[in-house]
Amino acid sequence: MRKKILAANWKMNLSATEAQEWLTQFKSGVSDQQLVEFRLYAPNVFIQHLSEDEEMHVGAQNVHPADFGAFTGETSISQLKSVGAQSVLIGHSERRTYFHESDSFLKEKVDACCAHFFPFIFCCGEDLGTRNGGGHLSFVKKQLEAAIFQLNPQEVSLLTIAYEPIWAIGTGQTATTDQINEVHAYIRSILTEKFGENGANVSILYGGSVNQGNAQGIFSCPDVDGGLIGGASLNAFDFLELASSF
Repeated sequence: MRKKILAANWKMNLSATEAQEWLTQFKSGVSDQQLVEFRLYAPNVFIQHLSEDEEMHVGAQNVHPADFGAFTGETSISQLKSVGAQSVLIGHSERRTYFHESDSFLKEKVDACCAHFFPFIFCCGEDLGTRNGGGHLSFVKKQLEAAIFQLNPQEVSLLTIAYEPIWAIGTGQTATTDQINEVHAYIRSILTEKFGENGANVSILYGGSVNQGNAQGIFSCPDVDGGLIGGASLNAFDFLELASSF
């Protein structure tokens, strides 16, 4: 059964004090009755402290595929696990764009997560030029083929997909519900065709300027299982309010 997931991606934001205040506010407002899995993807320096709260799913925003070695500034899966991280983002558009992470390198990260049986959210999505040219579906399919088509049935259980059109991230622009539904349904068909029932049960999140004003429309799309939330996740109460949009 597909999970409903709200994942906060803080990116490179908040101080240690602000992170603790966020968690305190979140805990004061969250309800045991909410049928949503909340996740928090925080900067690495906050993970150990945040993960002391055993009820909070805390993940990392990035990982290196090697287990150890001379990779200054990088962090391995074993290191993330040792400080309480429960999952990781792979392939976020900002990693692809600013740090030039290739499809082959992202596949290495996916394979490393599978080797460690470490859950991950795999991000995919097109830029504005690709969207305007009508090549968005084939572009997304290529991203998926390059990085996750090698997964076996057990490994598929580690996978969550986040569709994030690059042109709608941090720009204030949001894809229409028809555009979102088209791509999510297409991704669902790819996963089902490739992995059968296991693929049909993979949660697919939408990421791209989700906020209180548009969340209900986005989450009403039949193949949208939640959101990877950027700016709207920096305030704990704003983030919590999104759960009422399901």
